[in-house]
Amino acid sequence: MDKILVTGGLGFIGSHTVVELQNEGYEVVIIDDLSNSSIKVLDGITSITGKKPIFEKLDLKEKSKVEDFFKKHSDIKGVIHFAASKAVGESVKEPLLYYENNISTLVYILKELKKLPEASFIFSSSCTVYGQADELPITENAPIKQAESPYGNTKQMGEEIIRDTCKVTQNLKAIALRYFNPVGAHESAKIGELPIGVPQNLVPFITQTAIGLREQLSIFGDDYPTPDGTCIRDYIHVVDLAKAHVVAFKRLLENNNKSNFETFNLGTGKGSSVLEVVHSFERVSGEKLNYEIVGRREGDIISAYADTTKANNELGWKSQLSLDDAMRSAWKWEQVVRG
Repeated sequence: MDKILVTGGLGFIGSHTVVELQNEGYEVVIIDDLSNSSIKVLDGITSITGKKPIFEKLDLKEKSKVEDFFKKHSDIKGVIHFAASKAVGESVKEPLLYYENNISTLVYILKELKKLPEASFIFSSSCTVYGQADELPITENAPIKQAESPYGNTKQMGEEIIRDTCKVTQNLKAIALRYFNPVGAHESAKIGELPIGVPQNLVPFITQTAIGLREQLSIFGDDYPTPDGTCIRDYIHVVDLAKAHVVAFKRLLENNNKSNFETFNLGTGKGSSVLEVVHSFERVSGEKLNYEIVGRREGDIISAYADTTKANNELGWKSQLSLDDAMRSAWKWEQVVRG
């Protein structure tokens, strides 16, 4: 039973990935500083899988603590690295906070992995590395555009740091998974997206508006060159996304990787507009949503959705769950949380 470290393992994507790893028989150790997550998530994971993962509350910015952790857990086979700050708007206001939290922590972990005889590393990257792509759907070969925000820049820099490290570290294998837009919750409604403060993402804002926590949903612009005028994104169910991490990790453990640094897009391959997401929610929940069209938001790109051919063919992974599935599970989760 291989032991895997999951950083940020009590966060939205991290917690769902821990569930899938434990379901596959891996021994999971979670590091989380609880700055943007809740210790209650540990109970949710344990309830779903019947097994409590090892948990360490640790700030990865403290280099000596990271070193101590790896001495204690010297049998770790690899890391799935989620721990990072991720609010685009906040990153524009607090760039140094983002560079410290997202870059220094990555460097400290890679330094420890270099010391191991063999290590596998999965990096939580993002489609933000592409910016407004020249062609849709977006393939892994699309040019990396100058980042629109410090957050996006940390993902680009993170990939470069890993690539450079892998070039000179034969015992390290890594995959960067470029997510599109993760949504939904576990079908059990025992874990889900739990933003602290005002949600930065569309779906929790929708569910919080429907349940009465927010007065109104703002839709930023309906004059984009899209069929209904609203922005288009590739919304992928978080459980599908979590399963892709397990598949990617197995690829590295079983030496099926083609090089020691690879990149894969994770999406559905289909774009949905903001209004389509709203209508999907209304359809599955039976709730009428109070929303208003307001002006465009700075930095929003028009359209982004994945070409998933590489992930489908090389990883043998494909998204299975629909947008309706995601909205149904997100609503069920919201009702449990506020229940």
